[in-house]
Amino acid sequence: MSVQQALEWAFRIEKAQLELPLPQDVSEEGFGFGLEYVLLQRAALGCQVDGGQYKLGGYTHEDAEVIAATVAGMPDTLGGKRMAIRVAELARAGLTPDWMPGAVPRCVPVEMKRNQHGARATTVVVGTERILNRGKWRTVEVLACPVTYSPYPEQIEAARRAYNNWWQALGWVRDGLISSRMLREVDVKAAMPKVSPWASNRQK
Repeated sequence: MSVQQALEWAFRIEKAQLELPLPQDVSEEGFGFGLEYVLLQRAALGCQVDGGQYKLGGYTHEDAEVIAATVAGMPDTLGGKRMAIRVAELARAGLTPDWMPGAVPRCVPVEMKRNQHGARATTVVVGTERILNRGKWRTVEVLACPVTYSPYPEQIEAARRAYNNWWQALGWVRDGLISSRMLREVDVKAAMPKVSPWASNRQK
């Protein structure tokens, strides 16, 4: 399975928990052993605890725990704990980050008014002018329609940057799972989600 499928299996199906490392300023005394430590010791021994073939009660598949422990070790250069939580939450929900497909900044009125005749843009007075009308000078209001761009270009850029950061995090998890060879039953393939789906959409 792909790394995204493996993550969804671990967090959605097996209900693996993300055990994040403690902050450096917190003493580990009294917290017991972390999952990564247990897995490393198990790897050193070359054996595993026989947990049975079927999910019973609170039993989580060992491979799912390895996947969760890998995610928990997300380096700070890729977003650290915050990205680890993001990756786990998306996998648990079976979602891909929203990169705002089809989003194009459009010039739209700031506010619309609706009545029985339909919808129209609201206007504001931006000044006055004196005009000569039928031989008389009159003062008239100059109206303008305030506009904005929606969605903002920065919103689209931020959404796509967040997708790219998630994609890089998945690549790190995939490489870690493949190189560590600690998975016993799950086979993680090199397949990845599209790197820039908005680029391929634009070419169509």
